[in-house]
Amino acid sequence: MRSIWKGALTFGLVNVPVKVYSATEDHDVSLHQVHNKDGGRIRYQRICEIDGEVVPYQDIDRAYDDGEKTVVLTKDDLSSLPSERSREIDVVEFVPSDQVDPLTFDRANYLEPDSASPKAYVLLRKTLEQTDRTAIVRFSLRQKTRLAALRVRGDVLVLQTLLWADEVREAAFPALEESVRISAKELELSASLVDSFASDFDPADFADEYQQELRTLIEAKLEKGDAVDTSETFGEQEEAAGGEVIDLMEALRASVERSRAARGEPSAKKSSTDAAPAAKKGSTSPKRSSAKPASGVDATPKKKASKAS
Repeated sequence: MRSIWKGALTFGLVNVPVKVYSATEDHDVSLHQVHNKDGGRIRYQRICEIDGEVVPYQDIDRAYDDGEKTVVLTKDDLSSLPSERSREIDVVEFVPSDQVDPLTFDRANYLEPDSASPKAYVLLRKTLEQTDRTAIVRFSLRQKTRLAALRVRGDVLVLQTLLWADEVREAAFPALEESVRISAKELELSASLVDSFASDFDPADFADEYQQELRTLIEAKLEKGDAVDTSETFGEQEEAAGGEVIDLMEALRASVERSRAARGEPSAKKSSTDAAPAAKKGSTSPKRSSAKPASGVDATPKKKASKAS
């Protein structure tokens, strides 16, 4: 990995020299655009609209137009800004880790200690671990002021840039304002379905299927050319069932049954059928379950319940 920034973490009078490295990378297959008629490469050029010449990137400056005047900002102008010259990551506050909304997380970076002794680095890391706190920091990078969360991942400090408050959209959906009644049975079936999928998360168990299929397609076309048969390469694909679920209870039951079958467990219907004769033999009249519905969940209306009993 190559360092993208060097500076120092500062909180109070403590100074921790660090190097910043990007913690993630893009694994997508690199594709470029071509003309579909002759396969010619499509390229983009920076052309000056006054003289029509192609302008090298190093000869390009920035400008602001207020509608009447245009102000050109050179590279020297931008680099002269005080915040741009700062090489410090300032700790603003230490907050409980659960107060940082994951929705605001942006890019993740690793911090490497950049001094003869990593003692100050390790001290800060252990302090964040023991107090279960996240440091909110502020710094400047690439002509932008950044807000970030400083947290611990294993033995490394991670600098996770955050979106500003006004960059997160408010979720205002009229449908969510409607009152919805959920029965105890629906909640029970839903919880059973969730339990059937319960597991410990390991990112290594998952792969980018689209990129894998794209590589397979590229290899097939390299070998056979444009005459490649995609159905032969990938096999016949079944169309996924679509449409809105009308009968929620039936969909939940079917999902639970399918999950049981996948795990080799007996069907819920079969189990209840086998248990029925035993229950009948031990009693002269059927009894309804006296189990109460979960708290906060709408139960069956009382009039119908008393009538049935």
